[in-house]
Amino acid sequence: MTGLDLKFYFSLFLRRVHYFIAVTVLIAASGIMVSYVLPPVFRAEALLLVESPQIPDELAESTVRTAAPEQLEIIKQRLLTRAELLDLSREFQIHDRRSGFSPDEIVEDMRDRIRISLPGVRDVAIFVTVSFDAPGALLSARVTNELVTRILEENVALRTGVAGQTLDFFEQEVERLTDELAIQGARITEFKQSNEGALPDSLDYRRNRLVVLQERQLQGERELERLRERRERLIEIYQRTGQVGLEGSGTSADERQLRDLELELEQVREFLNPENPRIRIRIQTLERQIEALRASIAGVDGETADGLTAYDLQMADIDGQIDYLQEQQNGLEAEVTALVTSLEATPANAIALDVLERDYENIRLQYAQASDRLAQAITGDRIEALSKGQRITVIEQAVVPDAPASPNRPLLALGSVAFGMVAGGALVVLIELMNRAIRRPADLTNSLGITPFATIPYIRTEEEIRFRRLAILGVIAFGLVGVPLMLLMVHIFYLPIDLLVDKIMDATGLSGFVERVRAGRGG
Repeated sequence: MTGLDLKFYFSLFLRRVHYFIAVTVLIAASGIMVSYVLPPVFRAEALLLVESPQIPDELAESTVRTAAPEQLEIIKQRLLTRAELLDLSREFQIHDRRSGFSPDEIVEDMRDRIRISLPGVRDVAIFVTVSFDAPGALLSARVTNELVTRILEENVALRTGVAGQTLDFFEQEVERLTDELAIQGARITEFKQSNEGALPDSLDYRRNRLVVLQERQLQGERELERLRERRERLIEIYQRTGQVGLEGSGTSADERQLRDLELELEQVREFLNPENPRIRIRIQTLERQIEALRASIAGVDGETADGLTAYDLQMADIDGQIDYLQEQQNGLEAEVTALVTSLEATPANAIALDVLERDYENIRLQYAQASDRLAQAITGDRIEALSKGQRITVIEQAVVPDAPASPNRPLLALGSVAFGMVAGGALVVLIELMNRAIRRPADLTNSLGITPFATIPYIRTEEEIRFRRLAILGVIAFGLVGVPLMLLMVHIFYLPIDLLVDKIMDATGLSGFVERVRAGRGG
């Protein structure tokens, strides 16, 4: 027999129909009972919109740079923290009626109930859906609106917090750089005061001054040499002739010289400080010269009123001029030495001063940048304080749902019946596949290689038929009445069916699979 013997297989099915009926009734009754025992779950939804900044970035830019998807993810994770979820459960008494819930179980249950759908990066308009599953419609709406309120508060706190921290940072940075500028400026001032005569800004002046002083030194040396020669000649003339000059020395030339010396003495006393040692010596020299000329003009050839001869007066005058010039030369030498020392120290001072000024300029540039960014931070903080930057607004508040979102009782009932029928059919097929007995002539030919003349089927007795019918009816009755009654007793006296289902899913690992499926649909 090569074709498919449908009649034979149908007869086999009828023989095992009680298994099919039993499995189908048990699973269908259990599924129907569970579908109508499961508590209703209401889901209220709210719709949020992430708005773009109201002030264009070209005019005033916010200091908060967090992108909208990243910001929403941060807010979501903050709302789903352990402390926030326990606080939300206590506030709305979500788990008060269910005894035996540990804090970990409460947190896990709250995370399963809350749904916050985040948008994709490619979305032009960013919409966010917030929902909460609860056994009551009013509770679902209240908790959903509370979640919306917390999302808005978290958004404001996050953005104002970031803007405030940015503002505080740049305020501290500007204050720090201001102190550094003052310290560096004080260092430069102290360095300039300590090296006042050896700074690069006066280098040209000191070089020119050195040249002038060296020229004056040469003139002074020549003048000293002239006075020394005059003194030697005066001594030589006096020793040879006993006189210091020619007769008739009181000429008009001496009078003119006397007037010039008197005029110079008046100018020195009037315009110069007589307390200065050099000026005092010059005044004394001028007084001696004037006294000597007066004596010469008066024709005094012998001693003066003070007992001094003309020779003594002229020698004193020359010696005074020599002393004065020598003192000038000593002063010039000291000043030249100081200038040379300062010129030698100028390159090192220029390098040190350049380092100080370069550090000061770097700090000043940092201060200018920090001040500019502080102004931007103040503007950004003001934008966030007035909610003029990127913000989240409520498009649609959560309202009390009219009907539960789950479970879908008709679908569950039909699904359980279909699953029961599939399971019953699978059981019958499995039993027949495991049965290796000979049940038709074709099996005789295939197994033993003989062809029977005739076959006699197995004929059941009345008692076997009656027992089989009673067994089928008992299984149907047990499935229709016993199984729902047992599930109802478990639901009432042991554990609610929904919690029992959750525990079974957690134990078998199906809960993780369901969460991944939900996350995939939400994404």
